[in-house]
Amino acid sequence: MKKAKNRPKKNSRISARRIPRRGMMLVLSSPSGAGKTTLSHRLMNADKTIKLSVSVTTRQKRKGEVHGKHYYFIDHPDFDAMIKKDELLEWAEVFGNRYGTPRGPVDKALNAGRDVLFDLDWQGTQQLREKERNDVVSVFILPPSATALAKRLKTRAQDSKAVIRSRMDKASDEMSHWPEYDYVIVNDDLEKSFRQLVSILEAERVKRERQTGLSDFVRNLQENL
Repeated sequence: MKKAKNRPKKNSRISARRIPRRGMMLVLSSPSGAGKTTLSHRLMNADKTIKLSVSVTTRQKRKGEVHGKHYYFIDHPDFDAMIKKDELLEWAEVFGNRYGTPRGPVDKALNAGRDVLFDLDWQGTQQLREKERNDVVSVFILPPSATALAKRLKTRAQDSKAVIRSRMDKASDEMSHWPEYDYVIVNDDLEKSFRQLVSILEAERVKRERQTGLSDFVRNLQENL
């Protein structure tokens, strides 16, 4: 009796490492001095695939700043035009100058499967969520204590006592919005907080709905069984 020949396998068109996915908007928020900027820099250095969101602003360019790298510097009429055309994902006015996130570069990155890192306050995060809820992953960074926050602000030696007191007062209002975020990290240990942030990023990347090529990948697997 002849042995049955093994059925030839079809070539899989999508490998496990190349399953297409949609990128995410990873938003970090915190009161000043809680460690948000330090964690952002560490994440960018550790993962070169992450793109940092570059805002448009109506303020004047400062010495050393590069258009398109630090900000996109535009005038007020152009900013107004972007608002009317719904080209900004979020925007705010600070001390007479306006800042906003242009939609085009972010959409391009997300469609290419790249994650975009945002450094925003709770108001900007709220605007993002209202427009692109499914793409937003928000993380709020808390200090371990009020004493630690005050110490960090003083250690930076960047502000006067009056400014530090103002930042401390503002921190209370900012921290009241923690329940609006997907994740909360208490930054009592930088290394631990960084590992938690990386874990959030890795888990969100493999969410079923974010892996847009998963259906084709599974179909190919089934065809090759």
